Amino acid sequence: MFNHQTDWLARWAVYTPSKMYLRDYHSGRQWSFKEFSNITDRFSSMLISDYGIKKGDRIGVFSRNRIEYFLLFHAAIRTGAIIVPFNFRLTPRELNGLIPDSSPALFFHEAAFTDEVSKLMSLKDVKNKLLIEDISGLLDNRSAPAAEVICESRFDDVMMILYTAGTTGISKGVMITHKMLFWNAVNTTLRLDLNGNDHTQSYAPLFHTGGWNVLFTPFLFNGASHTVLPGFDPGLILKLIEEEKTTIMFGVPTMLQMMSDTEQFDKTNLSSLRYAIVGGAPCPIPMINKWHSRKVWIRQGYGLTEVGPNCFSLHQDDAVRKKGSIGFPNFYIEAKVADHEGNDSGPEKIGELWLKSPVVTPGYWNKPAETADAITEGWFHTGDMVMRDNEGYYYVVDRKKNMFISGGENVYPAEIEAFLYTNKAVKECAVIGVPDEKWGEVGKAFIVLREGESLTADDFRNFCTGNLARYKVPKYFEFSDVLPKNEAGKINKRELIKNH
Repeated sequence: MFNHQTDWLARWAVYTPSKMYLRDYHSGRQWSFKEFSNITDRFSSMLISDYGIKKGDRIGVFSRNRIEYFLLFHAAIRTGAIIVPFNFRLTPRELNGLIPDSSPALFFHEAAFTDEVSKLMSLKDVKNKLLIEDISGLLDNRSAPAAEVICESRFDDVMMILYTAGTTGISKGVMITHKMLFWNAVNTTLRLDLNGNDHTQSYAPLFHTGGWNVLFTPFLFNGASHTVLPGFDPGLILKLIEEEKTTIMFGVPTMLQMMSDTEQFDKTNLSSLRYAIVGGAPCPIPMINKWHSRKVWIRQGYGLTEVGPNCFSLHQDDAVRKKGSIGFPNFYIEAKVADHEGNDSGPEKIGELWLKSPVVTPGYWNKPAETADAITEGWFHTGDMVMRDNEGYYYVVDRKKNMFISGGENVYPAEIEAFLYTNKAVKECAVIGVPDEKWGEVGKAFIVLREGESLTADDFRNFCTGNLARYKVPKYFEFSDVLPKNEAGKINKRELIKNH
């Protein structure tokens, strides 16, 4: 017996028990669907008996990608717990603001992050803090346990909380339900023609929806397989594409750029790849052309943690013809370009993108007011300003307020500005995103110092380092006597962006 609505691993353990499901690149070990399902039952029983985990309890995870992380994911499904991935790039100061929100009953962390975890005062009330490596031994016992663990989860039950910074810089926990995973998998399967013979590598970080839901959960839905890597390595990924005959890959433009810049790129056999899925930022035409010259077709898309995330897809045949477009909505997603009253603006007009679908989140964890502001009668307000052309193709014309994307990471200037203002030398500051050859965009901070202060760019860089994640630390600091203001007396970021 198993929960047919939510436990896809258990399904495939019956249908294709001997088929390879996960491979760990560094150890060379691999597991079939049946073997991993057996291990999940043993681990789920341990969580219940040894740690009292019950349906609805949160399990925090602070780790890079590894097989044990996926074991935790499946055990959460089987026990009814809620897995909460935390961004390992954040500093202890930032994490201390997130952990109390989800109140984990159990917290797993990688040994490499022990020093950071020791500084997390927010964990003082968490009774059970464990090394994720401590459950590695379970992976060697592949036989069926004496009894299966079955939780009667419902489609609308929350199974994951993913934290994403809002436009104000305040992090919100997006509730991910089983229903969202199902409909996202259906949408992805229909648009990408997924099947059980597909194979790819898992290297996108699991604190992002991209790591879980662009390819991993849709692949699981189809009985396809993954090789797990702790992170992105362009040369290694190219090597594995050839050796493992990867069929589909996913990455942000920075990743594709790094891969195409290697000496291996022109020598690697890429013939097994049907296409590369690209998201997180627009893909430059020269890069599209470079991958197309190797017969790897680029499928650009658009999504967000709160919806999908596989919401839009641009077919590879239109990658150049419809330069800059995110394509059109996936099968079970309604979209409109909303005006100020929430009505559709029509073609060739700019408005806010609203989305309605079974993949829309029920809301933000512990934040009913923010949830109410974001969703109107089932329509999620993305905050992105878009335009739909006469052929039905959508274009993002402005990002969520002042957000910019650096190496695939959403960066919200308000958060950085709030931290800069904690330095008593700062009178005024503003942060914008500026183009960067490697990362797509990086931060540039404009600072007005208080009278008598003489701090340098290096002083501010050192001030930020260790208190902000590395991708949030501005690359450039510019000092001025005054910042431009609008008629309301607020700092005019449009003017700063226009001049840089």
